[in-house]
Amino acid sequence: MDRPSLVIPGPGDALLVVDVQNDFLPGGALAVPRGDAVLPVLARWIDRFVRAGQPVFASRDWHPPDHCSFQAQGGPWPPHCIAGTPGAAFALALPGDAVIVSKAQRAGEEAYSAFGGTDLAAGLRERGVRRLFVGGLATDYCVLHTVRDALAEGFAVLLLEAAVRPVEVHAGDGAAALAAMRERGASILAEAH
Repeated sequence: MDRPSLVIPGPGDALLVVDVQNDFLPGGALAVPRGDAVLPVLARWIDRFVRAGQPVFASRDWHPPDHCSFQAQGGPWPPHCIAGTPGAAFALALPGDAVIVSKAQRAGEEAYSAFGGTDLAAGLRERGVRRLFVGGLATDYCVLHTVRDALAEGFAVLLLEAAVRPVEVHAGDGAAALAAMRERGASILAEAH
């Protein structure tokens, strides 16, 4: 594991904040346990990237009210992150030039990955990005799928371990997701909590 004090963002790097939205925080419609713990960690990383002049991307669920992932439509989840609602709003301050990536915008389209049905890969390549620093919610769903797709697209990935939290539908899902990301080639960046 790498130490964050030794990792400084530079040319070819980008930060990707995955789905840090109000509905995924404690009290939200689909709360990730201790999801709010990622906020100060990600705020520090955003500041590092801004100071280094490197790009920040942020993905978000941006669902219609009848999205296929919702229980009323036969999906596994309660309604969450409905486009334009307070629950879908970002839960942390993003720089004014952050690139926003909206996903799962059509009723019949599920997208755990920030790459799913979006132009994220093209946007990263246009900016010369080769390495992604990734944090957000939730470790065992949207973060896992995003990291898998980033690696498949040829990007190096540094997962910010202190900046992710799992849903843990089943005990151990978070640890299994971390192991799966490491096995596929992601580096896990440890940081003191």
